Amino acid sequence: MTTFFTGASYPLRALGVLSRHPALWKYIIVPVLLNVLIGATLYAGLLFAGLRSIDALIAGLPEWVTVIAWLLRALLVVALLIATGYLLVRFGVVIGSPFYSRLSERLEEYRSGVAFDAPPPTVGNVTRDIARAILFELKKLILALLIGAPTLLLNLIPVVGTVLATAGGIALGATISCLDFFDPPLERRRLRFREKLGFIRRGLPATAGFGLICLGLVSIPFLNLFAVPLCITAGTLFYCDQSADHRGA
Repeated sequence: MTTFFTGASYPLRALGVLSRHPALWKYIIVPVLLNVLIGATLYAGLLFAGLRSIDALIAGLPEWVTVIAWLLRALLVVALLIATGYLLVRFGVVIGSPFYSRLSERLEEYRSGVAFDAPPPTVGNVTRDIARAILFELKKLILALLIGAPTLLLNLIPVVGTVLATAGGIALGATISCLDFFDPPLERRRLRFREKLGFIRRGLPATAGFGLICLGLVSIPFLNLFAVPLCITAGTLFYCDQSADHRGA
């Protein structure tokens, strides 16, 4: 049985696999460069607009207000770093999905020795793939709302409620991370959303360790640009190992 720490070790294993297979880097470099370009443009645009708004806000006010203005600028820089990093994680997976899907396929081929027979990119297949991807994102959003809203209400309970709400929020974030990074191999099998959740449940406690470490990696600004393909690699390796364990059971 895999343990919590076994699951948490997969990003490190993924780093080793990527270092031994330079041919896989081409599926990482392009989406990372796209995300860097989009992130830098988004951050610069929002920062410029935010600084202009602060300057307009304090125009004509007393001199001592400049201290507050510098504090607002500092808060704006930090807040935009966090917000941009979050958006890049959410949309970076979508933007890089064609590359990450191929990365995951090649990893499975290396791991199993069997070439993946991808369906032809016809209009019908592409349309179905896009529809499934949109539906998957909507179901994740619904899951987050159904669990996240009651979790926030726990904060109304003194002391204990804050602890429970924090734990619930982290657990929800780890689950969403698992759904994101296990999805390429699971989606190739056309599993339903409930079945994907079932894979996460059956893999406990290893999936909990995997989800928590990936949640931490993608929450760090700038590092998350490289953490997304690393975690997708890790998720595919995890799936391959779990499937091998089940076949051997």
